[in-house]
Amino acid sequence: MSTPESPVVVDPAAPVNMLASNTGEHGPSAVPLPGSSAELDDVTVEQGLARLDPLTVRPRISSRVLCVVFALMMAAMAAGVWWLGVCTEDGQAYDDMVWSHLVERLPDWLNPVVGVFTVSLVVQVISAVLAVGAVIVAIVRKRWWLLGQSAVFAVLCLASSLLKEHLPRPFIIHVEAPEANSAPSGHTILAAAAGIALLCVVPRAWRALTGVIGAVFALLVGASVVVGKWHRPTDVVMALCIAGAMAMLTLAFTRTSGMDEPGKRASSPAVQIVGTVMITGGVLLLAYTAYVIWQIVPGLELSAEWCIEGACVSAMTGVSGMALLVFGMTLAMRQITASPLTRLGLVGAPPAPPRR
Repeated sequence: MSTPESPVVVDPAAPVNMLASNTGEHGPSAVPLPGSSAELDDVTVEQGLARLDPLTVRPRISSRVLCVVFALMMAAMAAGVWWLGVCTEDGQAYDDMVWSHLVERLPDWLNPVVGVFTVSLVVQVISAVLAVGAVIVAIVRKRWWLLGQSAVFAVLCLASSLLKEHLPRPFIIHVEAPEANSAPSGHTILAAAAGIALLCVVPRAWRALTGVIGAVFALLVGASVVVGKWHRPTDVVMALCIAGAMAMLTLAFTRTSGMDEPGKRASSPAVQIVGTVMITGGVLLLAYTAYVIWQIVPGLELSAEWCIEGACVSAMTGVSGMALLVFGMTLAMRQITASPLTRLGLVGAPPAPPRR
């Protein structure tokens, strides 16, 4: 005696049931009733979605490859900044000039703002609040894969901050800045990592605003460690490059619950506009920084007074440009990896027929 088949219902409003067999008796829109023998668990659902459209459970291959390319690019920038600032005579002279004179060259309105972040406890508390907020958001949104990504990202950033204990700082010229605290800046990595972690876990509607807040926080912390004479400007720029590289590398492994839900994916004008402005502004500021440094190089060896102003201005524009570039790229790549539009039309409801 044959066992009766499980009851099914047909949803006439559903465009397609991606897990139903196209050759089944009830057609592609047959939906098993909950509790029936045909009900599918989460793993089976994920496997079925992946077979029909891989973009439902992982980003495009091109997006992941692009994340790896950007990670390598930022890692190369970090290495280049370290070599120029630590291993060359002009670099050591430039760092020492900014370290000695930046505090007296800051605008009056900016001094109190930067001064707040010269207190180490303030930086640590704000960074901890952002990091805890990121964990809470990931848990509330049940983004378990994303929570694991954030943990790996934190470990990578922590390991990178320990580089300053192992990277050499050769004696080339006599400088006033102490050798004890070298590149990269641990406080800057902490601030940038906390902002990036929060940016990667918030919903699409909050990504643009979170990216701006994170960039401003990282910028102020980066400026404060130079003003407070904890670090040199190249230490800060290197730290931002490292945080950006670790973020890009982590985003390359985005998948499943680390992505937006298929039915809620959509392009974001705010992310597009803010991300474009931040990336463009960062590139322009870095180009201007390189130009100013090229102009003052002849005066660095002599510690000429005329190049002090240019050194301080270029240091601030360089830190600002790198902060904007890192957070702008993270904002853009997070959106691309989290919300790829699928081929099965899973964005929004299907168009309804006109009513008469």
